[in-house]
Amino acid sequence: MKQIKILVVLFLSMAAIQGFGQGKGDIVNDVKETIKAGSAKELVRFLNQNVDIELNGKKETYSKAQAEVILRDFFKSNVPSDFTILHKGQSKSGQPFAIGQYKSGVASYRVFMKIKTMEDQQLIHEISFSKE
Repeated sequence: MKQIKILVVLFLSMAAIQGFGQGKGDIVNDVKETIKAGSAKELVRFLNQNVDIELNGKKETYSKAQAEVILRDFFKSNVPSDFTILHKGQSKSGQPFAIGQYKSGVASYRVFMKIKTMEDQQLIHEISFSKE
């Protein structure tokens, strides 16, 4: 009986630790769904107050409000047919990033996102769409 209690406690502890690591949610997965839906309104929820956006080699820094307009125009001109995450990782300094592929009609874009933790929340600091 004592061994069963120990196993139950061990199992619950492992489940709690695993859940703790996932408690903040997976920003990349959340962002994936908003990009796949082409929703600039939802995407800006995951952006830093100022964000670097690069579209086909032109890089600018925008406020969240400006970023919503820029991204809405991009999604309107390039309606998404699919978006997949190809790679997630961290730089040597520990900064998370993700690389994805955005498909719109016959066009395909490589998407790169840099993520920063701000006040215990992960936010996109930089996002780029480069035509492949």
